Amino acid sequence: MSEKSKGEMSFLEHLEELRWHIIRAALAIMAVSIAAFVFKQFVFDGIILAPNTPDFWTNRMLCKLGNQLDIPRLCINSKPFELKSIFMAGQFMTHIKISLIAGLIVAFPYIFFEFWKFISPALYPNEKQHARGAIFFISLLFVLGVLFGYYIISPMSVHFLGSYRVSEMVENEINLMSYVSTVSSVTLASGVMFELPAVVYFLSKLGVITPEFLRKYRRHALVVVLVIAAIITPPDIFSQILVSFPLIFLYEISISISSRIQKRNAKNMAG
Repeated sequence: MSEKSKGEMSFLEHLEELRWHIIRAALAIMAVSIAAFVFKQFVFDGIILAPNTPDFWTNRMLCKLGNQLDIPRLCINSKPFELKSIFMAGQFMTHIKISLIAGLIVAFPYIFFEFWKFISPALYPNEKQHARGAIFFISLLFVLGVLFGYYIISPMSVHFLGSYRVSEMVENEINLMSYVSTVSSVTLASGVMFELPAVVYFLSKLGVITPEFLRKYRRHALVVVLVIAAIITPPDIFSQILVSFPLIFLYEISISISSRIQKRNAKNMAG
């Protein structure tokens, strides 16, 4: 928090310090958002609309795998659907929305850095030592989650939802805002879900959860994972299993992290 320690600062000084951290984080988001707004062709054609094209990396790899295994259904998004904007300001508002989301994603490490600068003076020296590298690992988990959501969940969701028809008499006319909301929501949701190990780490440090608790409710967690996978993916078994595996893996890692924290706390108390 600045040169004063948290214990020496008044409540109003805390609020003032927090305000400046929030302002700097907001400025970082705004700076990236402006850049994304300016380079709209790259952001939309190269990133946002890419999962709807057969040249997208995931679509090409799945199609290649489908040809090798003789499973044509793996060739997803081979026929891109046309997007429509049905509102007067639809494209402009979508442009602003995507720019802000890009700013949030790209600036996330700096946002957490500002948050960390605010709370770190309140930690004891041993707590700071144990939490060393938190910014890097939390940012890494978020980025991995975003990449997983973008490269794995998004193209499958786009293919299924864009091609699903209740009747041959009903044609799909996909709205641009609907498409953008689908891609951005599953991508951000995946980034948040990948923070599970970090959340477990801090809750274990606080003594809120234990490895025994996580092991006891492993089956319940599996059900929750399957429900989450069913919500954020197309309703087919292949997609749900593909999404469930990383979440289950993260849960098992979280148990290991919680166990290490518990052993460390027990060792500190014994010492």
